[in-house]
Amino acid sequence: MTGKEYIEKLKKAYVERGLAEECNHLFSIAHGISAADRELLLAEYPDFPESLMEILEAVDGTYWRDYGGEKVTFYFFGSDVDDGEYPYYLFSAKDIMDNKDAASNFGDLFYYFLEEPDEVFGPFIDERIHMNADELRWLNFSDCMNNGGTSSLFVDFTPSEKGVRGQIVRFLHDPDQLSVIADSFDEFLDMLAAKDFRFIDIDD
Repeated sequence: MTGKEYIEKLKKAYVERGLAEECNHLFSIAHGISAADRELLLAEYPDFPESLMEILEAVDGTYWRDYGGEKVTFYFFGSDVDDGEYPYYLFSAKDIMDNKDAASNFGDLFYYFLEEPDEVFGPFIDERIHMNADELRWLNFSDCMNNGGTSSLFVDFTPSEKGVRGQIVRFLHDPDQLSVIADSFDEFLDMLAAKDFRFIDIDD
């Protein structure tokens, strides 16, 4: 799914939930990234997903994003958590650049959780994820409704031999866990649409 297609489906889903006013307000005041921001992102991430770029060219973030003096928060994504019902915000270009080294924060997780899978939660680190935190190249594009403290989403450009370049990694806290939830950003968008944008229902 392209970013433009995702936005149109997302708008429709908000309207169907009776949340047209909230959705229309966001898109009436929001703007996309600048040409300079686009070049900055591509310089940092040459394989930046085109569908994510299309989204950012329409909306430059929904995570306490200031648009003309008005700060907005708006649920833009879900994940596999709670079968898609747990909501996430869209990071702005600035947020993405500010968090470009976020993968290094998981050094302790790799060190301490190289153990048998939990009988309830499964493996703490997906085998498709490269195990050296210092060598990871991740694009942090989203934090959850709990301001990222509970869950975050990444595009992974340095997978293990069992993974796929560009796969989507989801971090979940307590117990700390890193899982691959889609092979690409396009596939991630398809997954959210297939789950009928359940993350919106928390606002319903």
